[in-house]
Amino acid sequence: MILSSALTTSVGRGRRKARRFLVVLALAGSAALAGCGGGDTTEAAPAVPGHGESGAERPTIVSLNPCTDAILAEVTDPGQLLAISSYSQDPESSSMPIARARRYRAISGTVEEVATIHPKVVVASAFLDPASEAAFRRLGYRLVKMPIASDLGAAREQVRTLARLAGHAALGERLVARIDAAVRRDAPPPGSALLPAIVWESGGLVAGDQTLIVDMMKHTGFTNIAGARGLSQADYLPLEHVLADPPRVVFAVGDPLAEEDRMLHHPALSALTSTRRFLLSRSILWCGGATIPRALDELAAARRALAETEMTPAHGAGAATGTATGPASAPAKATGRIVSARP
Repeated sequence: MILSSALTTSVGRGRRKARRFLVVLALAGSAALAGCGGGDTTEAAPAVPGHGESGAERPTIVSLNPCTDAILAEVTDPGQLLAISSYSQDPESSSMPIARARRYRAISGTVEEVATIHPKVVVASAFLDPASEAAFRRLGYRLVKMPIASDLGAAREQVRTLARLAGHAALGERLVARIDAAVRRDAPPPGSALLPAIVWESGGLVAGDQTLIVDMMKHTGFTNIAGARGLSQADYLPLEHVLADPPRVVFAVGDPLAEEDRMLHHPALSALTSTRRFLLSRSILWCGGATIPRALDELAAARRALAETEMTPAHGAGAATGTATGPASAPAKATGRIVSARP
C-alpha cells in the first residue's frame, strides 16, 4: 500500500507533538535559575493558614507540575495553594479544567518567582534539575518531588501523599473514594474477555505497559497490544503495521485536523472491518487525581459502544464498519467524554 508523502513527512512533527506532554512534565520541574520571564505577575491570593487534622498549621504551597497542580487544587484550602504551573493554564497540557486553573496564579517555575511568593512547600516533578533543587533547599523551602504515577495504586498514594502534605488527609480520602467508585462502575462485566487495544498518539507513538493509561485500560476491559509487540512507552508504530495486524480497538489521541495526526485517521483504516477507532482526550493520558474518573468513564464508554454495536441484529462484516449509533458515514458520539467513534 502506498501512503502519501505528506503523511510520511509529518511523522517527525507528530512524534515531537506526542512527546510534548512528557517534556512539559520535565520542563515543569526544571526551573531556570536566571530571570523570571514567562510567569504571571499578578499577586498571589492571601494565605489562609488554618490547621490540619493533627493540629499543625497547614503549609502554603507552590506547585510546579501540571499533575500535582490538579491534585493540590482538590485537597487545599482557598489561598493555601499560592501558585501553579503555567502549563495548567494551557489546554494542550492541563490536567484540570482551564476555568479552575485560572483561579490560581500561574508561574513558569523559576526559583526567583517562587522566592517572591514565599511558600512553605514547593512541589515539583521528579525531573527537577539539580541546580534548582539545591537553590530551593538553600532558601529553606521544604521540597517535595513527585514521580509520574505508573498505575492506579501509585496514583492513589500520590493523592494521599499530597493531601497529607496539605493537612487535608480527609480530602485526599474523598478523592481516592471517587477514583474507587469509578473503578467499580466502569469495570467490565464479570467473565468478559479483555479486548485487544492500543493507544495511538500523534505521529504513531504508543503508550507502554508501565503507564497509568494502560492500567486504566485493564480495569475497563482492554489489554494493551503494544507490549505484546515489544513496544515500550513512546515507541513508534507505523500505519503499515496496524494495517497488517490490526487490534480490535484503536484509541486515537490527537487532532483529526492536524497534519501530524493524519495517520491516526488515514482512510486505509476504514477498510479494517474488525477494528473500531475512538478519539480519546489527550488530557487524560498522564496525570492521576481527579483525571482518573474521567479517563475510566471514557474508556468504559468505548467498551459499551463496541458491545452495543456487536449486539445489533445486523452485526457482521458490514455492521462492523459502522459506528456505535449509525452507518459508517455518520460519525457517532459515544457516552462519557469520548469525542467520537469511527470504524
